[in-house]
Amino acid sequence: MADEEIRHLVRIMNTDLQGSQPVMYALTGIRGIGLRTSRIIVDSTGINPKETIGYLSDEDIAKLDDAIASFESNIPTWMLNRCEDPLTGDDKHLLGQDIIMTLREDLNNLKKVRAYRGMRHERGLKVRGQRTKSTGRRGSTIGVSKKK
Repeated sequence: MADEEIRHLVRIMNTDLQGSQPVMYALTGIRGIGLRTSRIIVDSTGINPKETIGYLSDEDIAKLDDAIASFESNIPTWMLNRCEDPLTGDDKHLLGQDIIMTLREDLNNLKKVRAYRGMRHERGLKVRGQRTKSTGRRGSTIGVSKKK
């Protein structure tokens, strides 16, 4: 380890990860992978979860990449982050940019069908039933003028 040069940026699944972090924590930098998911991925590859990701060989990084790509088929459906997709009915685990695109499509669909939630999103109001009388106000405050 002392002879090897550390890679400060490691690219996995089109995401740059910090090379100074342990493997288990570095994988959480990929959108859609949390600590629990990263632990399952690292255990399936046989890599030490506490090893610094910058010191991993190219083969180990390729192993991690393959494990992330095949992660969806190796876990129960309740652990996936998109169970029963409304359009297709499939169970999926979305990663990276796919999460952002899917969320945007879902919001656009809600707006298009004029659902209550979609209309609240359009107007920039609270969506989940919170009170709006006194909280959630935006813009600059006028303030109170002092009497002379």
